[in-house]
Amino acid sequence: MDNIAALTGATSTYIKDALAESAQGEIRDSGFDSVLQSAINMLNETNDLQNRAEQAEIEFTLGLSTNTHDLQIAQEKANIALQYTVAVRDKLLEAYNQIMNIQI
Repeated sequence: MDNIAALTGATSTYIKDALAESAQGEIRDSGFDSVLQSAINMLNETNDLQNRAEQAEIEFTLGLSTNTHDLQIAQEKANIALQYTVAVRDKLLEAYNQIMNIQI
């Protein structure tokens, strides 16, 4: 394998923040409550993206916006978020069904 330390100039605020949290030894709660809250946040974000895409469509239809790129970006963000949400839902249902089929 190549040595990752050979990479230079590869910086990202996300990576720096993750390293800082890791260095602090912060342990995140991985209980059911945090999973449920994460799912609710994902649903709210998906809903917001869907609403923004719908608003962009309305503005474009009424002639208030002529930028088709912004419309397409809003629609694509909403579509990707919806696909991700459906994929997570499917995996949760699959896990639930597997748990229910466990014989004690």
